[in-house]
Amino acid sequence: MAIPGVGPVTALSFITAIDDPWRFRRSRDVAAYFGLTRGVRSRAPRSTFRVAYQTPALYEAASGLMTRFKGSDKAKSWGQAIAKRPCHRKACVAVARKLAVIMHAMWSDGTFYVGDSTANRSDAAPRAHRQDRSLLERIDERRNGS
Repeated sequence: MAIPGVGPVTALSFITAIDDPWRFRRSRDVAAYFGLTRGVRSRAPRSTFRVAYQTPALYEAASGLMTRFKGSDKAKSWGQAIAKRPCHRKACVAVARKLAVIMHAMWSDGTFYVGDSTANRSDAAPRAHRQDRSLLERIDERRNGS
């Protein structure tokens, strides 16, 4: 959830759809699993419940990153460069594919997301910890009825 546009629903559905990050040799294979690539490499089992709901969640996360996020981000600027050529929808699918690859790489390596090119990598871990802590506090407040 440290990636802009990725919320708790997208993160949770991604984790349940993948289930085991080490069953994919490369992070690029995750995008093919969700059907976000073209051609022969796309082996998305369309009948599964998990994949059918994960692909729209990734698309919504990418659309939110492209349209609602006001900060600077590498994935956003990459998607905006693509959006200038064909159309916004194709750019959102490309950014969704990139988000799937990034999320799998983060999960399998245990690294943190640093999307801002001006930010320092050492700032990423404390920032992600603060975001996780604030989310957990909000969940506890809702659970306690505050």
